[in-house]
Amino acid sequence: MSGFLMAVNGFFIQPILTLLIWIIFINVILSWLVQFDIVNLRNRFVATVLRVTDDLTRPLLAPIRRVLPNLGGVDFAPFALLLIVYFVKNWLAPTLLR
Repeated sequence: MSGFLMAVNGFFIQPILTLLIWIIFINVILSWLVQFDIVNLRNRFVATVLRVTDDLTRPLLAPIRRVLPNLGGVDFAPFALLLIVYFVKNWLAPTLLR
């Protein structure tokens, strides 16, 4: 059974968490680029990518945003989510699935 759990971790959990990290980074960087008017949402590709990444990260960021205080125009929720995902990916999942 241990081999099966290691395979699930290596072939399913770790790639999903890595993909989630990439999605968070893409969402943050693209939202900055839109905010600073480097790219605009009239570009259909940009609008689609931002909408998809926002739809994927919003359910994960909403509970964190409720807990973190409002710090003006700075949103630390993606950073907190990245810390949580890195913790799960690098410590929790390998420890639980030994």
